[in-house]
Amino acid sequence: MHSLKQILRSLSLILYPVKNQLMHLFRTNPVYMAVAALLFLQIPILIAGTDVAAHKVNTPEYLAALVPAVATEKSMDELILEEADSIYQALELTTAGLSEEAFEQAYKGYYKLREDGLVAKEGLLTIADFSKPSTTRRLFVVDMQTLKMLYHTYVAHGRNSGLQYANAFSNKPQSNKSSLGFYLTLDTYMGGNGYSLKLRGLEKGINDKAYDRAIVMHGSDYVSDAFARNNGYLGRSLGCPAVPNQLTKPIINTIKNGSVLFIYHPDRNYKEQSALLNS
Repeated sequence: MHSLKQILRSLSLILYPVKNQLMHLFRTNPVYMAVAALLFLQIPILIAGTDVAAHKVNTPEYLAALVPAVATEKSMDELILEEADSIYQALELTTAGLSEEAFEQAYKGYYKLREDGLVAKEGLLTIADFSKPSTTRRLFVVDMQTLKMLYHTYVAHGRNSGLQYANAFSNKPQSNKSSLGFYLTLDTYMGGNGYSLKLRGLEKGINDKAYDRAIVMHGSDYVSDAFARNNGYLGRSLGCPAVPNQLTKPIINTIKNGSVLFIYHPDRNYKEQSALLNS
């Protein structure tokens, strides 16, 4: 039964997301169709309670023969990355300017958080790509179930993280730096920066002090085309991922209450220390 559970879990990875894009995945990858078809053919046998011994339904040998070798030989991490690549291509994120590495890391962490039951809003993923200059639209809010880009806009980094580029990060209070890694969105409130979204850092020693530091998503006048044109860089926050004023409310209302935010940078220390990326 353990082997069956593993194979069904692998199948769920291959077929996710299933809604409007299921036929697209089947058309573009025959292996998905073959795995699904072979497993679905076994459902009547399992339901009918056919003699297990006679048909060897639960034996490792039977299950190994049921699923093509290309699926059974792959690790869970490989399957997660394959699914990430499928979604990345379907969303055309290369054209939008998001690197494949950034999305792969974001999806890997999202998947593990979802498996741990921490994600209340499944399918939504917000990525701030701090490898890019602040003058580019480096915030991506995607719906992985409908395979749609919901928002693609500017986002500010902390004033002590850098000027045009963010290259220094911290989890310390009063550092005025951004913190990398995975966050869970919480509830909203009205504060000094108007409508704001509380965030909980999920990575110990990396961003877990974000809530105590009052690191939130909020809007600001310095996050705009005009500011970027006039100064050659975007305005900077005290560590918060600030967004354009006109998009503050719609973005926050979309991602609040239990979705995943990932702040990415190809920082070696973060990649080595992140338990979510290395578990």
